[in-house]
Amino acid sequence: MMMYEICTLTDPGLVRKNNEDAVAFAADSGLCLLADGMGGYNAGEVASSMAVAFIDTELGRWLAEAGRQATTKDVRRAMEICVENANHSIFNAAHSNRQYAGMGTTLVVGVFQENRLMLGHIGDSRCYRLRGKELQQITKDHSLLQEQLDGGLITPEQALISLNKNLITRALGVEDTVLVEVNEHRVSPGDVYMMCSDGLSDMITSEDISAILLAASTLEFKARQLVDAANEGGGRDNISVLLVHATEDATKRGLLSRMLGK
Repeated sequence: MMMYEICTLTDPGLVRKNNEDAVAFAADSGLCLLADGMGGYNAGEVASSMAVAFIDTELGRWLAEAGRQATTKDVRRAMEICVENANHSIFNAAHSNRQYAGMGTTLVVGVFQENRLMLGHIGDSRCYRLRGKELQQITKDHSLLQEQLDGGLITPEQALISLNKNLITRALGVEDTVLVEVNEHRVSPGDVYMMCSDGLSDMITSEDISAILLAASTLEFKARQLVDAANEGGGRDNISVLLVHATEDATKRGLLSRMLGK
């Protein structure tokens, strides 16, 4: 059995007055959500809040009812349906209210159950995994920059200074349909997962992220250090981080050891 410790932190940064990021989690179901909104006025804030609230309610309710009997296929399908319904809700709101026209949001949604993570994402908000001392980005941005990298049009070094960093190719609520990319990952004891908006990943390096996550400190302190580092790096956008630490259930492990005579 795996146990999950979860914490979140969000900050407006040093430049923007309002915070268009939204984060939420439900410890009982292992549901984690992070969204980074876009649009004029406060439309980005509306889109991200709508996405997180809708999926938190609908997928959270389904997970509570399905319980641990839900198969991997069931969880994937439930996630896809809830994301599509959230997309319709945001799209319809944008078309029925002039000040919300064109609003949308990125999304990272994860369900941690037993020793697996079902992870979905849209846009350029990310999820990283620290396993041992290796930090790996386990989502791939839906962005023009990523397409240029994949096509060999630019190098990773050129990508670091590109002016196309924030041009995403997929967002929730912009069109009447959206494709959420969903992948399953095996979770190992000791893993640390980090979901973040680009206000964090654009401001600090992977080496800095790794150093903070590897430090011997609480999850809450690590989240604060990550946000502070992003602000020290410029704080040009809203900054949100969601951290998950996976550990073995010590009670279950002790019982198994006794059963095996160890």
